[in-house]
Order: sequence, then structure tokens, then C-alpha cells
Amino acid sequence: MSPAGGTTGRAATGTVIGLDIGGTKTHGVRFEDGVAVANETAGSSNVQNVTREEAASHLADLFARIGGGNVEQVYAGAGGIDTDGDAAALAGLIAPHVPGARITVVHDSRLLLAAGGASTGVAVIGGTGSAAWGKNDGGAEARAGGWGYLLGDEGSGYWLGREAVRHSLRRMNQGFEPDELTDALLAACGLDHPNKLIAHFHSTGTGRRFWAQQARLVVEAAAAGHAVSGALVDQAGRDLASLAGQTLRQLGIDGPVVLGGGLGMHVPRVQASFRAALAAAGISDVRVLEQDPVFGVLQLVAEQD
Repeated sequence: MSPAGGTTGRAATGTVIGLDIGGTKTHGVRFEDGVAVANETAGSSNVQNVTREEAASHLADLFARIGGGNVEQVYAGAGGIDTDGDAAALAGLIAPHVPGARITVVHDSRLLLAAGGASTGVAVIGGTGSAAWGKNDGGAEARAGGWGYLLGDEGSGYWLGREAVRHSLRRMNQGFEPDELTDALLAACGLDHPNKLIAHFHSTGTGRRFWAQQARLVVEAAAAGHAVSGALVDQAGRDLASLAGQTLRQLGIDGPVVLGGGLGMHVPRVQASFRAALAAAGISDVRVLEQDPVFGVLQLVAEQD
């Protein structure tokens, strides 16, 4: 897939804006000659998660704070960028804020790999959704996952939130009283009985982001010793490792693997399960991202030549 907007062949200098557009938020950094001078977040501007109008509003809010105008390049990574059309649509929302700038839009996993200090290897996102992307020394690229919450997103925040609901409904069907995970879920949803979770899950008032946010309940219950929650968190790590393994095999490489996303960066038990599953497959160069993915933008801009 080619970049959306602009031409290739010249590394950007001067002012570069990096955008990391996730399912929950948009993170923007303004770089002046390689130095970050503005660092802000706004609501999601990913049209897979919000309306086009909401995306445009969130971008306007972000650019009002980091500045637009005289910008040489915008490099944006976003989930769900699967075609040139996807990239062009997002570039079209960005363009009014940076007239004349070169705009490059890619899948957000590319930012993650660069932020992990690697130009080749595999990046795995364990956030609101899940996906893996990689590149080998020959320039070949491969992906796994990233199918969206209806078809995949195993190991993601949404997956954990949905599994908490399913666990609670299974207990209800079996005639068991709510356990600590169900109690926490009901409290978070403002409900008084598990049977009300069905309508709540399918209502227009909740969506992918809401249920992804409930992953924290599973993580907290696992830390408190709840066995089912612990098993779910461990499975999330294994599922993310599976995405990495599929991508590595396509590329014919054995690493490095960089894990990012909210779950990947901030839940040690997910990291441990992820590392263990890859170690069992003979993959030892596994890194957990230590900085926000948007800081990989400068490397990606430099690599465009």
C-alpha cells in the first residue's frame, strides 16, 4: 500500500507532526527539527470507532493545541488502514489543518516497530483491538489479525471485555451467583443483574471502546486471584503471541518482536504470557515498547528515502 498524499524520495525536515490514531484516543506530537515541542491527545479520530464528524472534530481539537499551518510533513498511523482508500480518507480529514504538507498514512503497527528501535521485525498491538505487522530485510511486509472486533481482535481490550460479559452470562445460565468479576462488571455498567448485560451489550449506548475499557476489570480481578480472569489474561498474551508467530513465519525471520498497545505495555501478566508463548516457539528477541508509538515517526520519515 502506498502512502496517502505527497510524493516519495525526500526526507522531511523542519516541522513534522506525528499522529497515532487509536480506538480510544488520538496522540499528536509536533517535532521541530527532531525535537518534540508539543505533545497532546484528543478523542479518537479513527472512523472505524467514531463517526466521520466526530473524527473531524477531534482532529480539529488536537491541531488547535499542537498547531497546524506551516508543516512540512504529517506522518499518521491508524488502526484499520488496509487499503489506499482507507489511507486517503484519513489524509483528507488531516489535510485542512496542514495546507501544503506531505501526508503519509499507514497502519499504526508501523509506528510501534519504529518506536521499539527496529527497522525490521514484527510489531504487535494489544490495545482496543489487536494486529501484527512486520517487515524483513528484503523489504517484504506481512500482517496478521487486524480484522476488527466482529471477526477477530483476539487478545485485545475489547476481547477481554466481551469475555467478561460472556463469563457472567454463563454463570447466570448455570444457576451460580455472581462472582467478583461479574460484580465488578455490573457495578461498572450500573446494572443490578447479569441478565441485563445482554441488552446493555447490544445497546447503541455502548460500543467497542466501552467494552475495551472494561478489560481493566478482568486485569484487576486476575491480580486479586480470580482464576477465570487470570486464565483470560494469560490467553490474551498467547493470542497476541500467535499473531506475532504468524507474521514471523510469513516473513521468514525470528525477530525482533515488539509488543505495544495499552494491554501490551501496561499489563505485566500479558507480557509474561506473550514472552512465554514466543519462547516456546524459539523466539527470544522480544521487546515491550517503552515509549509511545508516535515517537517512531521520525525514524519512519528518515526511512522514506
